[in-house]
Amino acid sequence: MNKYATCPISTNRINERVARLNGLFTFLLIMLFIITRLWYIPAFLAFDFLMRSINLSKFSPLAYLSKGIVKLLQLKKKFINAGPKIFAARIGLLVSSAIFIFSLIGFNITAIVLASVLALFSFLETAFGFCVACEMYPYLNRFLNRLQ
Repeated sequence: MNKYATCPISTNRINERVARLNGLFTFLLIMLFIITRLWYIPAFLAFDFLMRSINLSKFSPLAYLSKGIVKLLQLKKKFINAGPKIFAARIGLLVSSAIFIFSLIGFNITAIVLASVLALFSFLETAFGFCVACEMYPYLNRFLNRLQ
């Protein structure tokens, strides 16, 4: 089976440099949450992921900051398909929302475990351009199709 045959495809393109900086800021913020346990950090991340997952990245504070840094450093643009990154943002929205909820209701260990997973995924995106959610998509899609 060609696992890439069902990747989410979009007519939109995004700058990979911006996506990787978004990953860096997500990693730094989630590490700050792990250290401080401040509930509003995953709430902020959930909002940011929501904006990116519904194609409103112009309202995403992290995307705005990342675009500004790319422009300031005059990094060469490298455009990629937006579909996989939008899917990844939706996964980020789910995970950061769960972290927020678990931290509010006192399930701190669960929140930290989920935060650690999000930190790992964000680190992989930043350091290597490896999008775990993008790699999971074909398998998830295949699994969901079997349930129907």
